[in-house]
Amino acid sequence: MLYLGARRYGQMTNPVRVRLSRSLRKASDGGKRPIWRKLSRLALKPSRARKEVNLNRIAAMTKEGDAVAVPGKVLGTGSIKHGITISAFGMSEAAANKITASGGAIISFEEMALRFPTGRGVALLG
Repeated sequence: MLYLGARRYGQMTNPVRVRLSRSLRKASDGGKRPIWRKLSRLALKPSRARKEVNLNRIAAMTKEGDAVAVPGKVLGTGSIKHGITISAFGMSEAAANKITASGGAIISFEEMALRFPTGRGVALLG
């Protein structure tokens, strides 16, 4: 059975990802906010095409209070000493523990789009 939205890509698509893609596409406001449009497209890609990003890379590329969107999975290799706000398609338990222990927050993409409606200040890593 093909889920709604899968026909365009010729593949089986997780219905949760389809809903996420739709909400991000709405947040893009017709292309005026390109980061949300790009993330909506990346949400529908197959899992083998998604990136994996380690915490040490995120720590090296961010500073205290930054907002980060990862169109893939965050892995727990490395450490992070400063608090960030992060959204990702997937996250290891070790990475989640390290982020929250450093004073950071893990939020959904929908929440990220509400906090940063224009996408300014959100770094796309991965």
